[in-house]
Amino acid sequence: MKITYALALAGMLAFSGSAFAASSTATTTDTTVKPAATAATTNAAKPAATTTTAAKPAAADAQKQAISKKCSADADAKGLHGKDRKKFREQCKTAAMKKS
Repeated sequence: MKITYALALAGMLAFSGSAFAASSTATTTDTTVKPAATAATTNAAKPAATTTTAAKPAAADAQKQAISKKCSADADAKGLHGKDRKKFREQCKTAAMKKS
């Protein structure tokens, strides 16, 4: 009985090993290589464009944070909590963004 289990286990290991080997070779043959000249020309133009556009979102984020802090401080001063506070902050932030 022990021999039967040992043979069954050995058979399963043999078949599972070949299944894993087949799947790993299929993934390694699917790789493709891009030409170096194309990659170099497209990457050279991108850094300049991303550095100029990155400054605008950072300034906008800082402005949004300042507005949010001001609206939170105003809500604290009025003693608002829960849904009333949320509604007040939404209205405050919307009005402040329209002004700027």
